[in-house]
Amino acid sequence: MGTYINQNLLNNLFYILSSIFVYYFIYDHGKFWKENSRQSQWLFIACTGFSLLLCMKFPIYIADNCIHDLRQIPFLIGTLYGGGIAGGALLFILLIVRSIFYGFQFLTVVVYVTMFIVAALVSPAFQRLNRTSKLYTSVCLTFFLAVLTTGIAIAISDFQVTQSYIVDFILIPPFGMLFVVYIMETLKEAIIMRSKLIKVEKMEIVSQLAASISHEVRNPLTVVKGFIQLMKSQSVPKETQDEYMHIALEEIHRAETIINDYLTFAKPSTNKTEPLMVDQELCYVIHMLQPIAQMNGIKIEEKLQPGSIIGNAQHFRQCFLNLMKNSIEAMPNGGILTVSSTVQENGIIITVQDTGIGMTKEQISRFGEPYFSTKEKGTGLGSMVAVKLIETMNGTWQIQSEVGHGTLTTIMFPKV
Repeated sequence: MGTYINQNLLNNLFYILSSIFVYYFIYDHGKFWKENSRQSQWLFIACTGFSLLLCMKFPIYIADNCIHDLRQIPFLIGTLYGGGIAGGALLFILLIVRSIFYGFQFLTVVVYVTMFIVAALVSPAFQRLNRTSKLYTSVCLTFFLAVLTTGIAIAISDFQVTQSYIVDFILIPPFGMLFVVYIMETLKEAIIMRSKLIKVEKMEIVSQLAASISHEVRNPLTVVKGFIQLMKSQSVPKETQDEYMHIALEEIHRAETIINDYLTFAKPSTNKTEPLMVDQELCYVIHMLQPIAQMNGIKIEEKLQPGSIIGNAQHFRQCFLNLMKNSIEAMPNGGILTVSSTVQENGIIITVQDTGIGMTKEQISRFGEPYFSTKEKGTGLGSMVAVKLIETMNGTWQIQSEVGHGTLTTIMFPKV
């Protein structure tokens, strides 16, 4: 009997945790849910409501004349995280399903309406708490509600409190809430942290580009300064002045273009997806990296075919900036960076090949892991961000490398 009770307890917890994982999986992999808070709330209600239904369908038999389940956990989770609207919807589902399975009972209505009212009042303050405070609050609230509703049940009906009831209804649910809230907060923090890592990696590249671009901008400014000094210091024919002025204006325009490209990349990105011309986007990235490549004695060769994919322009640029920058840093003594794109029937293939130091098999297998890097001061976040952005745009990637003979990275995207 004890084994059967434990098995059913674990089954109930499994239903609840599975619904939480499903919710965050769908939420994380679909921008529709992130951009629509109302639809996201209904998704949350559906997932917690389904686990609530499964808990009631497969209950815990604690005595011959008494059955129990962990329905209060998804009910309280939904109300605390989703607020009064989500809690009201779950209360309606709970009471309807309870009536279908076991018949209508006034005591059940009183117990769960009480839980709903208290949890809905606590919900706004609960959502503002940090992770640790949420864990403490969820445990204390669940225990308090279990004791409160047990007292109400004793007061309004001939309710018998048994030892198994105390264990399964009063003691176990708070621990279950602790576990579920911990998992939810961990998943939520992982999603938020990944989006922040993309921004951090982007700003790191922006700061490095700023140093090289300042050097690049200085060149046209030096030219402009020289021509102005020439026109000022000596008598220059009108035709020569016009020629000097034309060259100076071209150099100023070149400096302006460099600064505009830098600012375009540095500005915050959106989640907007659109058709992207792969060859044009790669040309843009190569142009951005030319200053860094020249400073490191690296020649960039382009072999680009026109092709179109669906994706986010800034995410695409961020991805290939990371990959090309990794290749540049893998050639400390100079070399050749070859970037190519080819259009095939099943998609568009992009390759980034360098003549750098290469990687071992172990390093290849760990490519894309956070905090793993072949560079002495590297964090590994750049390659991790690149891999995630490739997967977000429904792409696949593969790496071939040999120590001392460079690295070939192949990325494939479905074409439009």
